[in-house]
Amino acid sequence: MKKVEAIIRKSKFDEVKKALHAIDVNFFSYWDVTGVGNEKQGHVYRGISYSTSDIQRRMISIVISDEFLEPAINSILEAASTGNVGDGKIFVSDIQDAYRIRTRENGTAGIN
Repeated sequence: MKKVEAIIRKSKFDEVKKALHAIDVNFFSYWDVTGVGNEKQGHVYRGISYSTSDIQRRMISIVISDEFLEPAINSILEAASTGNVGDGKIFVSDIQDAYRIRTRENGTAGIN
C-alpha cells in the first residue's frame, strides 16, 4: 500500500478529482493549504502583482493499493499540469497497514 499526497493548484482540483474517479480511485481526503515555494519572482495578472508561493493550493491525500499507484500518479500529473511554475508536487510513501474500523479488516481489504 502507498500513500500519495499531492499539492495542486486549487483551480485544478475538479479536474484531478474527475481523473481519479475515472480510474476508480473514489476515496481520498483533501484540504486547503498555503505554502512557500522556491519561486522568488512575482507574476502580474490584470495589473496586479502576486507571488506564486502565495497562490491557494489544495492537498489531496490518498491511500491506495500498489496496483493503483502508477495510474493515480499519471492521472494527477495530467489533470493538474498547466505547464507553469507553481503546478505543485506529488509525494509517495509506504503504508505499513490500514484498518477499517467498522469491520476490523486490514491490509488492502481495509482500504477497498
